[in-house]
Amino acid sequence: MAGDEGLNKKQLADIMELDADLSADLVYDLQRDLEREGRGVQIAEVAGAFRLTTHPEHAPYFERMAYSPSRSQLSQAALETLSIVAYRQPITRVAIEEIRGVKSERAIASLVSKDLIEEVGRAEAIGRPILYGTTKSFLEYFGLPSIKELPEPGNVDIDDALEEQTQMLFERLDGRQMTIDELKE
Repeated sequence: MAGDEGLNKKQLADIMELDADLSADLVYDLQRDLEREGRGVQIAEVAGAFRLTTHPEHAPYFERMAYSPSRSQLSQAALETLSIVAYRQPITRVAIEEIRGVKSERAIASLVSKDLIEEVGRAEAIGRPILYGTTKSFLEYFGLPSIKELPEPGNVDIDDALEEQTQMLFERLDGRQMTIDELKE
């Protein structure tokens, strides 16, 4: 049931240290139990592998939970990182970390998973680091027709500019939460 591929009979047998047919029978028993009890998850057999999946009837509940406003808010670190990417794109993780002065891997991963930033290429430098830029979803989320419509950061030093840019994004975000359906439109 692990990963996107699931586990086949032989893998299950190896894990449970049982015969392959017996391990499959146990999975089928569990599959029937989950269905009979009306659980929110089910075991699906796809291409000879077993996967734990959301029961189709319960999918709307899981979607609401996953996209509830409290779960989709951005942390301070993510907002700082997002403002740096928005104003300096394309930009590498190392350059973001130099500006912020702290590691930014988690903030970047969070922003990528929320589809606010994406990989836009590779830098012509040693190791060919990933370059990040904002997405169409970023523009939709902040109600911008284009990246050129970001508020002007002004003529101040880098620390003040970063603070001001972050504050401007906070102001645009203030009280605004979008559902997944709004992002699709």
